[in-house]
Parts: sequence; C-alpha cells; structure tokens
Amino acid sequence: MEYEFQRFLVSNSKGKMKMNIIFLLKPKNTVAYVYDINTLRQGLEKMRAHGYTAVPVIQKDGTYVGTVSEGDFLWHMLDHGSSDMKAQEEFYVKDLLRLGWNPAVKVTATMDELLLRVMEQNFVPVVDDRNMFIGIITRKDVIQYFCKKEQERQGIVVEEKSAPFSENVAQ
Repeated sequence: MEYEFQRFLVSNSKGKMKMNIIFLLKPKNTVAYVYDINTLRQGLEKMRAHGYTAVPVIQKDGTYVGTVSEGDFLWHMLDHGSSDMKAQEEFYVKDLLRLGWNPAVKVTATMDELLLRVMEQNFVPVVDDRNMFIGIITRKDVIQYFCKKEQERQGIVVEEKSAPFSENVAQ
C-alpha cells in the first residue's frame, strides 16, 4: 500500500511541480525548537510542553544543526543510568545530535525533493542559503498539497474548510 501511494505521488509530480515550497512553510516563530546549548532538561520540558516527539535544534545564531527526538533523550538516560530530571541538567542537547538525521532542505528545494524527504520524516526543517533555520514543512501539509493537486486534475471541486468560530476570536 505504501509503495502504491509513493508511486501515485511521484507519477503525479513528473517535473511539473514548480511551486515554491515556502507556501507550505510553518515559520520559525510558530514552531517549537531548542538550542544546541540547552540542557537536556530544558529540551525535554519544551518537547513535553508542546506535545512533540521531535524538534529542530539550532545554534544561538539561528543555524540549523539537527533534530532531536524523544528516543534520543530516552537512549541518553538509559546509557547514563538516570532518569532524574535534575541529573539531565549536566548534559546538553548538542550531546544528542545524530549526524545526518533529519537533514534540512533549502528554501529553493522542489516539491519532488520535499516529497522524498517527507516519506522518511514527519517534518522537514527548512533553511535559507546561509543554513539559517526558517521553519518546517510537515508531512501532513505535503500530502494535502498533492491530494489537492490530484483533485484539481480530476476536476473535483473541494471547498476550503474555514476555522471554527472559537479559533477566530481574539483572546
């Protein structure tokens, strides 16, 4: 089934997708991320507060350096024999980074490149030409984009969903 879905998406994107991926971007100021110099405790607390299983890691200057996941924290705790949160203040997020895991795409990437990345990852970090983190694109948003394109190709009219009233009210 997964192979058929991948084949469907790739067959429907044969070099015709010239759309700028920026339209799918969730900007940096709207997503959770951690700094490489945050303690493990700070990283865990941020992930828990937002309910994420993985977050991008950046340096103080904004450079993207990787992604950490719950599993990275878990393995670290098991390797060091302590799940005490106070003990996690002795270690830093940069100690958990795995080289090459969840690489970022440039903002100039094609939809085809993006599609290949989201097949492997829940979200794709996006960087500018200086490798500065500018946001993420989620798997869900890419799938919705390709589904909408396929519906348009088939002439299916899809009504845009509006946000519930409670989300439109200023708080």
